[in-house]
Amino acid sequence: MNLVEAIEVRRSRRAYLPIPLDPEIVEKLKQLIALYSQQTEGRIELVLDNGSAFEGLRKSYGMFSGVRHYIGLIGDKNNLTSAEQLGYYGQLLTLNATAEGLGSCWVSGSFDRKSCPFSLSKEESIISTIVIGKTAEHDSKKEKMIRSMVHRKTKTAEEMFVANSSAPDWFLRGMTAVQKAPSAANRQPVTFSYQDNKTTAWVENLTDATYAIDLGIAKYNFEIGAGGGTWGWGNHAEFVQANI
Repeated sequence: MNLVEAIEVRRSRRAYLPIPLDPEIVEKLKQLIALYSQQTEGRIELVLDNGSAFEGLRKSYGMFSGVRHYIGLIGDKNNLTSAEQLGYYGQLLTLNATAEGLGSCWVSGSFDRKSCPFSLSKEESIISTIVIGKTAEHDSKKEKMIRSMVHRKTKTAEEMFVANSSAPDWFLRGMTAVQKAPSAANRQPVTFSYQDNKTTAWVENLTDATYAIDLGIAKYNFEIGAGGGTWGWGNHAEFVQANI
């Protein structure tokens, strides 16, 4: 499975089989985390066989079961560019995990930060986590119930962009991938623009770290759906399409 195919099949999973990850998958994730950490102003850490941050009603509100493994995204409290970058590279990790047959779920709120085994400086905070692990083939009844509770109606791709001319096919393919991107409470807050042959993206509230994460996630999905390219960081930063 390639990453474009991973976008199509991935969905948030909340019930996990409490078993170890295959050593080959762990090694691949570690290599990717080391690579992506060099490209962000935050840092990324892999937690294995320790689900204490997600155990019990008090920590995860009963929304998760069997969690043993997750990825921690740690950023500077005063630098929301790091949150956007962590969203971008975190989504890249998520899709790689999907391609390896793992379930996943972005989690920004319903876990116990104090139980995470990270050493944080005064300037750092846990921006988000990405739960990963083996899952059953089909969603449990509880997963289906939670999904119906926390997910509102998905926007169409057309509702998520503005254009002053007919958008090219590569842009529309990017928007189809954006439509499938995860976001907090499925709010899909990122707006894309195709104006005078220039592609940009933004959120209304970039002072909120969760919106910055959503911006980074959406930018990555657009990039891979569009067939490659390069984004600038921040609101209204431009996308430069790859020479294909």
